[in-house]
Amino acid sequence: MPTLPLGRSLFRAALADPSRVPLGTWVKLPATESVELMALAGFDFVVIDLEHSMLDLETAHRHIGTALLTGVSPIVRVPSLEGGIVQRVLDAGAEGIMLPHVDTPEQARAAVESVRFPPLGTRGVGSTSRAGAWGAVSRAEYLRYGNEEVVLLPQLESAEAVRNARAIAAVEGVDVLLVGAADLSTSMGLTETDPEVGALVADAVRGAHEAGRPIGNAGGATAASVRAALEAGFDFTMMSNDASLLGAAARAAVEAGRSVARQDETDEGVA
Repeated sequence: MPTLPLGRSLFRAALADPSRVPLGTWVKLPATESVELMALAGFDFVVIDLEHSMLDLETAHRHIGTALLTGVSPIVRVPSLEGGIVQRVLDAGAEGIMLPHVDTPEQARAAVESVRFPPLGTRGVGSTSRAGAWGAVSRAEYLRYGNEEVVLLPQLESAEAVRNARAIAAVEGVDVLLVGAADLSTSMGLTETDPEVGALVADAVRGAHEAGRPIGNAGGATAASVRAALEAGFDFTMMSNDASLLGAAARAAVEAGRSVARQDETDEGVA
């Protein structure tokens, strides 16, 4: 059996690079060209969204392969730990699992159980999948990559989760946190710009850093959004999503086109 290394995850490499802010975006569209375009745009990672989209597992599998071949890290947000979906997504080669609505350390430990190989977790061995380069790497390297390179990103989306941010981040096998400000604010009946929500977000950032873990957020596709994320203490940020980026570009194109008047209209009334 060859002993080729799988190497370091692209997501971890981006986090470790002090020269730039790691940037990602959500992928919600089923066309693999969407992932390819995000890679060509220069994003460091994409989060293939199985929670808030109609993507199925086969499409996610193709998205992951496209991402790996084009040099952008594929993270997959799963809707839950049920149905063996984590195992299948990881077998497909995902570099990380994002799990929404993690409110307690106990829920974080359950996620670790699904994501990690024994003795830390209970993930099954499937080294002839893409995760093991279709059997082209040694079993030891396949297991190492799964436990040391694959990232687990719990999402904090409630006041309870924020209060437990440090404890969740400190769970062995948890690597990174992400604040879901939209769900956090909605659960409190407030807007994302409310000072109370801002204070909770600051608590989450502080808790993650006290536990020695990076933390990120999701925002808009502007320099101001990225600047605000950095000022809030986030270590990485997500900029919009593929569908919204496509829509914004299409609207901008139409607005530019509509700004041009017909020649006969501009000349109307001229003698």
